[in-house]
Amino acid sequence: MAFLESNTTGTGREFCGAARARGLRPVLLAKDPARYPYVAEDAVEVRVLDTSDPAAVSQALDGLAADGGLAGVTSSSEYFIASAARAAARLGLPGPDADAVSACRAKDVQRARHRAAGVPVPRHRAVTDAEAAVDAALFLGGPVVLKPVSGSGSAGVRLCRDARETRAWAQRLLADGTNPRILVEEAVSGPEFSVETFDGAVIAVVAKHVGPAPYFVETGHDVPAATSAATVRALGATALRALAALGLGWGAAHTELRWSAGGPVVIEVNPRLAGGMIPVAVRAALGVDLVDAVVAGAAGLASAPPVPGAGYAAVRFVRARHEGRVTAVRGLAAAAAAPGVLSARATTEAGREVRITHSFQDRLACVVAEAPEPQQAARRALAAADLIEIAMDTLPAPHASRERAPVR
Repeated sequence: MAFLESNTTGTGREFCGAARARGLRPVLLAKDPARYPYVAEDAVEVRVLDTSDPAAVSQALDGLAADGGLAGVTSSSEYFIASAARAAARLGLPGPDADAVSACRAKDVQRARHRAAGVPVPRHRAVTDAEAAVDAALFLGGPVVLKPVSGSGSAGVRLCRDARETRAWAQRLLADGTNPRILVEEAVSGPEFSVETFDGAVIAVVAKHVGPAPYFVETGHDVPAATSAATVRALGATALRALAALGLGWGAAHTELRWSAGGPVVIEVNPRLAGGMIPVAVRAALGVDLVDAVVAGAAGLASAPPVPGAGYAAVRFVRARHEGRVTAVRGLAAAAAAPGVLSARATTEAGREVRITHSFQDRLACVVAEAPEPQQAARRALAAADLIEIAMDTLPAPHASRERAPVR
């Protein structure tokens, strides 16, 4: 089972474990395997190559196919989902439609297809310079959200309240060099949710907790969302409409929405399994193993039937409060031993330099807890997260925390 690159955090490690549990031999194709500490710890077989080069990827996969056969190709990294889909199609292996995935990765293309299909999305404009961003904000009126047209994990996403903030943030994003165009869209108010789907069926509606404006860094998740049945149905139906408009439906998808005054509004569709430990929480709460389902689907195998779950699960993150160098990570064992806790892990270690990027990279540790009712799961996760301490030295003055567009 070939994996084209991997998540650096979250469930990336679990994909290889799921493959082994299915009797498959996981092989990671990576440009820099050292980015994934679990590879050495779990003795995962690796092929080192330029994974951005389709010819190099094809050659490596052909070699694996000739060496005992290749069951499937997939990726847990959003940036390589489309490449994995194209490789799978070339080899006649299961996978999503690569063109649909590629179109989905461009947020402006995704927005246009949704609007054409009548799917509720924010009003928006795609621009290529800062002054055009200011013009778009004036046209849309009120606060706007600026974001790269491609990206994930809230990287580069910011609420801008006036022309000065819009111009400054647009300049930062465009100066990054990886953002040829950016999206300017109206800010939608209301609670945030995600809908987790697999093969066109709704698996879970998740309530999302987001940090303070002007950024949108996720601070936790509740599975399933403790909201009305009518709200759950409306969110699920809107997510399925959004997938259909993009030509998606095979395998996993993670659709983010806001519940506005007028009902559900699609913020974005991600043609992949959710990050942020949501699959672990779904498995705990509902007994559905989405990681295994992705691996099984890519290998042409049937998904495992659900097993009884705890009912509810919650994820809470420990975030960096300032920039610095990590001197110690304490409290992980205590957090892991706390009532209802399934997982307590750090995504940093002593010696690491921490920068505030206002993205998922600011999350330094996380806890997943389960319980038979939602408030108890949330309390358990938060209490355990409070036991984790990330000790840091303050960086010298030239490196003091400052607002920046994160480098992905």
